[in-house]
Amino acid sequence: MPESLAVRRVGMSTAITRVHEVLDGFASRDHNGEILTAVRHFPAREAQWADFPAWVHPDLASAYAAKGIRRLYTHQAAAAEAVHAGKNVVIVTPTASGKTLCYNLPVLNATLENSDSRALYLFPTKALAQDQLAELHDLNLRLDDRFGVFTYDGDTPGDARKAIREKSHIVLTNPDMLHTGILPHHTRWTRMFENLRYIVIDELHTYRGVFGTPPHRPLLRPRSPIHLLLGNHRQPRRPRFTPYRVRSRSPQFERRACRGKNLHLLQPARRESRPRHAPQLHQ
Repeated sequence: MPESLAVRRVGMSTAITRVHEVLDGFASRDHNGEILTAVRHFPAREAQWADFPAWVHPDLASAYAAKGIRRLYTHQAAAAEAVHAGKNVVIVTPTASGKTLCYNLPVLNATLENSDSRALYLFPTKALAQDQLAELHDLNLRLDDRFGVFTYDGDTPGDARKAIREKSHIVLTNPDMLHTGILPHHTRWTRMFENLRYIVIDELHTYRGVFGTPPHRPLLRPRSPIHLLLGNHRQPRRPRFTPYRVRSRSPQFERRACRGKNLHLLQPARRESRPRHAPQLHQ
């Protein structure tokens, strides 16, 4: 390895500069090439932008603008258009690529247009649900509390559950709670299931193997309890499935996991990104 891995730092952010310093520190101690095999630099790529779709409610567009989001990335616009058009969509993009907006935009737009519209968000962990809850609360605050959003899990107090069933436009839960706390008591969730328009599945690629078997039956199979239940309720339209994920070597897995659905796979070939380094360490 060379004695120094320093590169030009003109215009680099503090974070990138710090990465360079750490790599230089590794290299200065790696006299025999036993720590670092190589350091690869991936340069930044220009973002590809798209305007908000014409169907987006002006108040919702203003709420995002207040958050500093005045335009969409092209993959966000494509995903939102597909969901709005009534397609079942699988979103395949890397971490921190803005997937949340891909489904929140059409879901919230539908809620603003029709207060009876309902959505069910499924997360594999409570922590992920809380992250999304904070984002939705922020948007709701900017929209003057025009929709109800709550988590429904094992920690939800009993006296709050009735109010959530009646007032929530978006319910954030997990497959276990869906199986044990919602489906067995579906008569109490009549308003939700009669108006359920969207089902969002977070981290779909994690639902495989032993962990993926339990939610597969109540949710994904064509003759599953939730599908039979939805068929028994008088719905004006079938709900749209929007599974989204972070990473997988085989995106086709997600489509197979939701077999029985005519899924639209959205996997951008090119995505905007910040510059980054990928050091390869000896094991």
